[in-house]
Amino acid sequence: APEDEDVVLVIDDDERAREIIRRRLEKDGFSVRTASGGKQGLEAARALEPTAITLDVLMPEMDGWAVLTALKADEKLQEIPVVMVTIVEDKNMGYTLDAADYLVKPLDADRLARVLEKYRTAEDCSVIIVEDDKATRELVRRTLEKTGCATRTAENGRVGLDMLAEEGYRPNVVILDLMMPEVDGFTFLEEMRSRDDLSEVPVVVVTAKDLTPEDHKRLNGGVDSVLQKGEYDSEELLEHVRRRVTAAA
Repeated sequence: APEDEDVVLVIDDDERAREIIRRRLEKDGFSVRTASGGKQGLEAARALEPTAITLDVLMPEMDGWAVLTALKADEKLQEIPVVMVTIVEDKNMGYTLDAADYLVKPLDADRLARVLEKYRTAEDCSVIIVEDDKATRELVRRTLEKTGCATRTAENGRVGLDMLAEEGYRPNVVILDLMMPEVDGFTFLEEMRSRDDLSEVPVVVVTAKDLTPEDHKRLNGGVDSVLQKGEYDSEELLEHVRRRVTAAA
């Protein structure tokens, strides 16, 4: 497949299931390759290095859990998001083995398409994550990099401002925490908005702080959206970033 194509590899021993998934995803512009078993699927994954993989659990010879374990043990393949599609209801096992998502058969093809949409490679997507909490920073970084976004991280507003001051660096989107030591999100935003070359860059605030009317006044329309920590999922975050990147293009 050409390099700019989003390739999804479908690994399922059920021919009908493979066809349903293939037809639905091709309708959305994905390039689809299929494999009828675990070993064949692993070989195809190594050859293709696809954007995402859908994987059935119940297959002869090599089941989906074994395939998922092998994928995650392979340095070249471990970052590829894997969506488990199966009649076996065992989400915990899927997430323990680092599956990106878990859908139960009978398959809702539209839902699968929505899930895979978030892994579509974003063109020229560059994001800076300004967040003092390391776990949140890493979670957001991994989520975005799986979609092809180039990310940089800053542990506080001062470091973030220094990065933005580098010549030639202009991200498509800023993801910003408000409560940080040294330079907080409010001050970061004021300084960023005072620079002509950055005044139009979209900002998505991700914060545990309940915003007061005074906070809203300080943000003063300089923020494109606010997500409450613990109340949004990766799909919602990606949707916000994708909308900002598309709008800025």
